[in-house]
Amino acid sequence: MESYSGKVVIQQRVLPSYRASLFEEIADRCPNGFSLFVGEPREEEAIKTATSLTSGRLVKADNQHFFRGKYYFCKQKGFVEMLEDFQPDALIIEANPRNISTPSAINWMHAHGKKVSGWGLGAPPINGLFTNFRKNRRQKLYASLDSIVSYSQRGADEYRSMGFPKNKIFVAYNAAAPAPKGSLPKKPIQFNGPPAILFVGRLQSRKRLDLLFKACAAQKDSPKLIIVGDGPAKTEAVAQAQAEYPAAIFVGAKHGKDLAEYYQQADLFVLPGTGGLAIQQAMANGLPVIVAQGDGTQDDLVRPENGWLLPPNDLDSLTNTLSDALSDAGRLRVMGKESYRITKEEINLDKMVDVFINMLNQTHKVK
Repeated sequence: MESYSGKVVIQQRVLPSYRASLFEEIADRCPNGFSLFVGEPREEEAIKTATSLTSGRLVKADNQHFFRGKYYFCKQKGFVEMLEDFQPDALIIEANPRNISTPSAINWMHAHGKKVSGWGLGAPPINGLFTNFRKNRRQKLYASLDSIVSYSQRGADEYRSMGFPKNKIFVAYNAAAPAPKGSLPKKPIQFNGPPAILFVGRLQSRKRLDLLFKACAAQKDSPKLIIVGDGPAKTEAVAQAQAEYPAAIFVGAKHGKDLAEYYQQADLFVLPGTGGLAIQQAMANGLPVIVAQGDGTQDDLVRPENGWLLPPNDLDSLTNTLSDALSDAGRLRVMGKESYRITKEEINLDKMVDVFINMLNQTHKVK
């Protein structure tokens, strides 16, 4: 297993709990030193964060946020001081121009003869207020990077369109679950009672559970709908379910073996709103998926052989696709096997870590 011999710092604005395992695995393969520099989210953000790592060192940043909504900026106090203390060979930053502390950190690394890599979703079109200012900040940030890691192939294409050389772009397909081990547990060819639809994720308005309730209500034969998760929009989601599909079952947040039992019970996974990592986890448990298009990470995971990609916020499309999917249990079983294969062979946490280590060894060679 490839490792990196230098000392590494990764900067992120916050550490969502689902990301901790990625950084711990990277740390395990950087035996000479790994530090993660992160702070706290804004008060209005519904982000469940991790506060420690089992491998590597977590250094707390003093995050100061300015403005609200999508136009916010973040200053992370102590960034350069942390670099001076740790003396890294490589720095990986969140490739987001909102962080106004990043340029000083990049300048410090370059002044010491060290390179800096970015990691991000891509470079989608910028619109709204202060368009030229935001475009210039982004272009200046990208120009200062020595390589970049994209979550998705779409993101890589967007970076290339911004002038990034192809040989300096690395694609680490977004994943939270490791490669599944062993063989996929068998399910009966036919449905065992009403078909079971599963949703797993944080309960937030952007997940568009309201569409899922309406789509289920429109089905000729009422499916079993299981909602796994908790979050700030739970009260709203429960009220929507009562109004649209009272048969929906809310079971709260589940983890480990408890969550695995719900994956085993399900025939189909549906994510009607935004998200990405929950898709890969469902696929690793052998489920076909129905997913709304989003930031590009969905495009890498969902193919005609294992699921359906839908236009966002399209109730008719979701209703019709759900009806089509539930019409053939045997087809769903075949598609579930393909989901399992994709996550076992192509897109999983282990492969994601491999890309980061490969990038470090190519971009940040230790003398």
